Amino acid sequence: MLILFMFLSAAFVYGQKKPFDRSMIPQPVFEENPEMVDLYWKAWELAYDHIKIQDSIPQSPYMDEAFNDDAIWIWDTEFMVLFCKYSPKLFPGIESLNNFYKPILNKDQSSLSIHHPDNPPFFAWVEHDYFKFTNDYAHLNQLVNNDQFLQRHYQWFEALKPGMQFQFIHRPVRINNKGIGYNWNGVQSGMDNTPRGGKQMSKLLWVDAMAQQALSALYISKLAAVAGNNEVAVKYKLLYNEKKAIINKFYWDEKDGFYYDILETDSSFVKVRTPAVYWVMLAEIPSKEQAARLAEYANNPTEFGGTYPWVTVSRNDKNFNAEYGDYWRGGIWIPTAYMATKALEKYGYFQIADDNAYKLLSQMVQTYKTYKPATIWECYNPSKPEPSQRIFKDKLEVVRPDFCGWSALAPISMFIENVLGFHTVDAQSKTVEWHKQREGIYGIKNLQFGDIVTDIVACESYVEVASNSRFTLIINGKKHTIKKGKQRIDIN
Repeated sequence: MLILFMFLSAAFVYGQKKPFDRSMIPQPVFEENPEMVDLYWKAWELAYDHIKIQDSIPQSPYMDEAFNDDAIWIWDTEFMVLFCKYSPKLFPGIESLNNFYKPILNKDQSSLSIHHPDNPPFFAWVEHDYFKFTNDYAHLNQLVNNDQFLQRHYQWFEALKPGMQFQFIHRPVRINNKGIGYNWNGVQSGMDNTPRGGKQMSKLLWVDAMAQQALSALYISKLAAVAGNNEVAVKYKLLYNEKKAIINKFYWDEKDGFYYDILETDSSFVKVRTPAVYWVMLAEIPSKEQAARLAEYANNPTEFGGTYPWVTVSRNDKNFNAEYGDYWRGGIWIPTAYMATKALEKYGYFQIADDNAYKLLSQMVQTYKTYKPATIWECYNPSKPEPSQRIFKDKLEVVRPDFCGWSALAPISMFIENVLGFHTVDAQSKTVEWHKQREGIYGIKNLQFGDIVTDIVACESYVEVASNSRFTLIINGKKHTIKKGKQRIDIN
């Protein structure tokens, strides 16, 4: 009840939504490209419009994905948490996960359809990111030690079979655990019309399903260790190592330097390259040598790189749709772009990650300026600054507008983390790590993490910092102790 009251008092009064309050949001400064700042605020405003109240659900208010008022999607909501963390008192991101945990695991009643219960399962990664940013030990203890939602969901997902029915409203389950991998489906995987598998899709073992479960096991182990639950930490690290070994044994193609989906029948590679491979990298499964080869694909303009990066199937693929994108046959989707960006960072490929992020934001800004209506879209064209179009029932249809929703991840999180360069914000260690690569006046004000509120702004040869509390600021590898109050750091 306390959490519900907090959000109702922050965003609503007497059931009516208050006007959007910018004072509760980090304030970016970017003299080089103020249009990116404009898009940043547009994303927050659209996301604020999608905070909803609804009766007969475990968590209300909640973050709506901007697609359907009567349904929620697991991976949409997971991704939304990753920008909501920048304003947790106003945006109920982490709380919205209860609309999955409680109906699925506790059999709580809900009037919302959990559209695909076998959607990508990476709650633990998202929970870890939220905890690192907020240092909310009470939430962590409840999650891991009391409710045990992450452990229970991991085991629940492992046991899913096609056709299973649950007490909540949902579409058909398609995931099927085959030991060395999972049969899945384009729609349930989230990559609706992906060309992966083609006519053999029903026999495909999907590399991202394996990697996402490995990722979950890894981060359950990490969170359990912090929560003081050594038994769970050890158990899930072993489960992670098992899946890591399977992925490296069966899914890695040494010749191409790529993790492919495989066929259940003979474990042969199905060579359709998509950014789903970066789930493997995010889960810390490749060696340094393997990761280097995956980073080349992210930088290659004939694969996933180029002027308009993070296309959802390789530009070399016969099914790549250069003209329209056609949803997951070349369209640029923000969630997979964000995931792949974080995967590159895991192995130190910050330059590729940041360069691609800047190009992606530039495309979104140009689309916002030149395409009408001026908004943020579900996905983007792979060849020009426009929204993607999809071929639906033999007709072309522009994808959905106002999609914040997970498309806010680029104008908010990628802007802060990869364009402004605040790659690491850690409330546990009270550390901000800034990859300061740009000139001019830029930075961020009103950045809140844990109990710290700070302004960090570069002004040519120095950085001005104001803080309500002590923390460590690392600028391009050099540590600076920030004290309460204001100070100036000479960066020459």
